[in-house]
Amino acid sequence: MLFILFMETRTEISSLGEFGLIEHLTKNIEHQNISSVLGVGDDAAVLDHFGKQIVVTTDLLLEGVHFDLAYTPLKHLGYKSVVVNLSDLYAMGATPTQITLSVGISNRFGLEAMDEFYEGVYTACEKYGVDLVGGDTASSQKGFVVSVTAIGEVVADKYIRRSTAQKGDLLCISGDLGAAYIGLLFLEREKKIYLEAPKVQPDLEGESYVVGRLLKPEARKDIIEFLEKETISATSMIDISDGLSSEILHICKQSNLGCVLYEEKIPISENTKNSAFKFKIDPTACALSGGEDYELLFTIAPADYDKLITNEQISVVGYMTEPELGANIITKSNNKHPITAQGWNAITSSH
Repeated sequence: MLFILFMETRTEISSLGEFGLIEHLTKNIEHQNISSVLGVGDDAAVLDHFGKQIVVTTDLLLEGVHFDLAYTPLKHLGYKSVVVNLSDLYAMGATPTQITLSVGISNRFGLEAMDEFYEGVYTACEKYGVDLVGGDTASSQKGFVVSVTAIGEVVADKYIRRSTAQKGDLLCISGDLGAAYIGLLFLEREKKIYLEAPKVQPDLEGESYVVGRLLKPEARKDIIEFLEKETISATSMIDISDGLSSEILHICKQSNLGCVLYEEKIPISENTKNSAFKFKIDPTACALSGGEDYELLFTIAPADYDKLITNEQISVVGYMTEPELGANIITKSNNKHPITAQGWNAITSSH
């Protein structure tokens, strides 16, 4: 049930001490990658990637800024903390192999709460085949702090950048967009109702899809595997964490190109559309300016189109143009507008 933070049974973390806590949380680690030579237990991890290039990314998640524990179960938070980093590695065309995890925790949390968080971490590690090889714990005076560093490997010089799209390339998107933002609106609404009337039960019937996209996102490992299997070379790629418009502008700027994006081609699920209408919000605005979808935005050469369309999880939404033409969206009514990166706040204020 939502809005329940703590379990009845509680073991004080202070009863274990820092090293006892680390030993408790990491006692069942089993490595899945032969590149993980030495993990938790020494001053540093030892990795051997056998001549492949290493790709590294890190992310910091702060309570009250990136997540709200009023409606985010700790297991989901642990899972998401891993996935958002793996998404960055997949966007580089890399295979994730290891993570390190550091947490700052206050005395609001008992050992059982940390077990729940780490259960989510280990679930993500197992699903995506990565090893937890180190990290740190510290006390926090400002709420729950999570920092994950993810490490991956890629065949020499085969990584994918944002800056290598070419004029005429097709603009592609995995999955569907906008759901996570709508999920956030529902959870924020229920939190407000709960704070005003704690006895009122949360009303999220029929909204499991959009809420799930926010609380338990997935990284698109399957898309990278598909591109590799079909020998499709993405000419540029970025993960969609800040809204489609922002990510398109990143590729355009760094590749020194313009683009044409067709509104009618943007993939938005029926669940998201129906949920958006309940808030009287344009679903397209959610896709363009929402965030946390963790889908992949990438470009391919037109010659690869026939191989690409065999995958129903990929939509071709536009193409890259000369830089002087700018980045534009063609609306459903056939009007052309410049693409602007407005961010989440603009969705509710402009519609």
